[in-house]
Amino acid sequence: MFLRNELNATCVRLAFGRFTALIDRCRSFVSGPLFLIPALLCALTLRADQKPYFVTYDHELEDVGDLEISLSPIVGLPKSGNAFLGSTTELEYGVRNWWTTSFYLDGQSTRHDSTLFTGFRWENRLRPFRGDHWINPVLYIEYEHLSEADKTLKEVVGFGPEEDNAQPNSQTRREPDHAIETKLILSSTHRGWNVAENFTAEKNLGHEPWEFGYAWGVSRPLSLAASPRPCNLCREKFHLGVEVFGGLGNWQEFGPARASHYAAPVVSWALRSGMTLQLSPAFGLTANSHRQLWRFNVAYEFPNFDRRLQRLFH
Repeated sequence: MFLRNELNATCVRLAFGRFTALIDRCRSFVSGPLFLIPALLCALTLRADQKPYFVTYDHELEDVGDLEISLSPIVGLPKSGNAFLGSTTELEYGVRNWWTTSFYLDGQSTRHDSTLFTGFRWENRLRPFRGDHWINPVLYIEYEHLSEADKTLKEVVGFGPEEDNAQPNSQTRREPDHAIETKLILSSTHRGWNVAENFTAEKNLGHEPWEFGYAWGVSRPLSLAASPRPCNLCREKFHLGVEVFGGLGNWQEFGPARASHYAAPVVSWALRSGMTLQLSPAFGLTANSHRQLWRFNVAYEFPNFDRRLQRLFH
């Protein structure tokens, strides 16, 4: 275990060092583990088709039997404290046409501090109604087994992360953050436009009160008509959009006044090889927000993964 952790840390330092120098001249970052997964999969013929959101969820679920692997690093540039990198590796599987489950591994590295594994998450999304409707509701529940050192910012609840993320890893890694998170997802699609609204409620399984947050997104492909020839730069290969997200306080002090809020343009590009690339720079809107958050995502989808496993073992 010790040797594996050391190897992960060494690989991540090499992968992220050049990139952070371009953004904030940060040469001492180390990214989270499993950064080499996309490179190992590039030669495979895969497919992935996603809305461009990073925080907001829409009503689309994974196809039954399909497995998607994605890597989502986030670079945080706080107003105070050290710049950091959070990294999430996700495995998403379509169990039923109304049920998608996901498993996440999280890690982070903070400049002039340390690199560590921060925990895991188990997410489930359920669609109670079949077919497409004017408004499509989705129920979301997630179990989080993390430490307070987690900096993936997959959602924003309560009053926000600015003060918490400024604490040293040696302190926050010892503070458990075992929580249940729920969302009500409402999503609509009309003439190619998707509009999604999320309301989040999270409860630390200790003695903390319920915390709340929100996310809202709108997106559309550049073209609804498919090109007659395969290409990488076709208009339908690009999704553009914007999302706004932030905290809504807690059970004792509900409201957006003292919380952190962000606005983020988003773009998604589906390549012919099957790789999907996503990018979103988020900008803090309040005093309790980080100055900037740069999110990236690389995703692959294995269609009919369940059948492939059956053929493998039979």
